[in-house]
Amino acid sequence: MSKFDKIEELQGLIKEDSTNYRARRQLAVLLLDCGFNEEALQHLLYLSKMYTNDEGIFYNLGIVYEKLKNFQKAKEAYEKALEIDPESIDAIYNLGLVYTELKEYEKALMCFEMVIETDKDDSNSYFNLGLVYFKMGNLPRAVDFFQKTIDLNDDDIYAHFYIGNIMKEFGDLEAARDKFKKVLSISPDYSWAYYNIAVIDYDEGNIQQAIDNLKQTIALNPIDIEAYKILAKIHTKYEEFNEANKVMTVALNNCEKSGDLYYILAETFKKIDDYQNYRSNLELAIKNHQTLSVPVSVLKEKLKKIKA
Repeated sequence: MSKFDKIEELQGLIKEDSTNYRARRQLAVLLLDCGFNEEALQHLLYLSKMYTNDEGIFYNLGIVYEKLKNFQKAKEAYEKALEIDPESIDAIYNLGLVYTELKEYEKALMCFEMVIETDKDDSNSYFNLGLVYFKMGNLPRAVDFFQKTIDLNDDDIYAHFYIGNIMKEFGDLEAARDKFKKVLSISPDYSWAYYNIAVIDYDEGNIQQAIDNLKQTIALNPIDIEAYKILAKIHTKYEEFNEANKVMTVALNNCEKSGDLYYILAETFKKIDDYQNYRSNLELAIKNHQTLSVPVSVLKEKLKKIKA
């Protein structure tokens, strides 16, 4: 029997007898497993009122709220689960994730440390400790825990990736490049690794390598706005204005409308003395000012100069 057939069967049982709590509970878990989060939520809320001391119901309720991005409600559900069963490791771990989302970092650290006390080889908890310290700005401590993650699981691409970003922040570009290459050796389609290598190439003056890696980034992730921006910047720097224009046109076709993209495109048109398109794209940049890094007043002044 498929999962969907089982869902129909359980729904039929509940329709016949709404007090069939075993069927309702099984249905809620199955709905959650199949991604029907809103439907699962309704059944779990019903059950939580009937079984106020059932850790499993509140744990699953926390999962549903987490999937729905309602982290405050998820926090309350996991805390209730732990009130019922203080030793529920799964609830402690998930509560740590929720605390991280809510920026309650000290509480998150406590949760992951509690998990490690029961399992010293839990690489996921070490990773999340690293992530929390990263978000807190304690980069050396973050590196320590990301490295511990890798010691336990060398295939954790995210731990390698974060260390790469931290090394780049510290100015150790070679160490950063090595980490991003490690990521690609594990996951060849990880576009952000190509992007970060491209940024390092650009900073070091390896322009052709930067272009190649940016193109690979875009091939893997056609909506990476930052990759388009840097690629257009490179073409503009070397007075390849038509190429920069093409890059921005593709970006606007693939990505959401962006004030920055329209502004960069406007500037490329200005470089080739196409003032009609220069003006129209400045106007579009102003219209999309929510995604514009340059003050609108600057663009309005540019428009005035054109009209003058």
